[in-house]
Amino acid sequence: MQILSPAKINLFLHISGKRPDGYHELLTLMCCVTLYDILSINTGYKNISVSCTDPEIPTDEKNHAYRAADLFFKKLDKKEGVRINIDKKIPTGAGLGGGSSNAAAVLSGLNNFFGSPFPLSEIMKMGLEIGADVPFFLFKKPALATGIGDKLEEYPFKIPYKILIIYPGFGVSTKDIYNNLNLRLTNCKKKLKNNPFEREFNPELLCNDLESVTAPRHPAINEVKKALLKMGAKGALMSGSGSSVFGLFPDYDSAIIANKALSMNSKWQVFLADAIC
Repeated sequence: MQILSPAKINLFLHISGKRPDGYHELLTLMCCVTLYDILSINTGYKNISVSCTDPEIPTDEKNHAYRAADLFFKKLDKKEGVRINIDKKIPTGAGLGGGSSNAAAVLSGLNNFFGSPFPLSEIMKMGLEIGADVPFFLFKKPALATGIGDKLEEYPFKIPYKILIIYPGFGVSTKDIYNNLNLRLTNCKKKLKNNPFEREFNPELLCNDLESVTAPRHPAINEVKKALLKMGAKGALMSGSGSSVFGLFPDYDSAIIANKALSMNSKWQVFLADAIC
């Protein structure tokens, strides 16, 4: 099997509190984008093994794809193995959900291969054991997520923009960012008045509470945002806990011009993508 494993962006991310189990309660609007890792999955082996084109990615039990395969076979009660190769295109530590997406791709791919022994609801429960974002990637639609990100409601409106994603050349630790979040400094709650998600998407909605932690530590975040806006983006925002920042462009031509100009910065990786709706 060869499976496309998409990245995601957070168009809105409000953190409302911290739970006793350490997870944070949130409200986020997420959509997948056309930036993909490519997973090759070969069945019929005695053990699980993972290889990756990025040497910095762990290939043992710490890898989300490995954990997904291991969990799937345990739930299936089968002593099976699989070889997984990850052609890594999604930057790591970038707030784009690459690891969670890989896990979802493995769960979905193996479930299809073995004749769909589990309904989607069960596969999503498995995904949640691996990471809070995994159910979203199995949902495969733009979604409003609440709880720890596991309660999903389809977002019915299009995201009619070309998306330019910039990885500024360094990753950040999601755990570290959340651990240093001061809930008194979050401000996205103000934008929730008047039920903004019941109307067509507007770039003015863009907000991410985690920028209050990541941006002061990494000045490049605001530098990238300013560069995107200067090039004509209708809005720009950090995705997830960072470090990637995306800009929303009104049409292909303006996005191409910005892509060419911003790619001149040798520290940045620039990706042109569409929302997957």
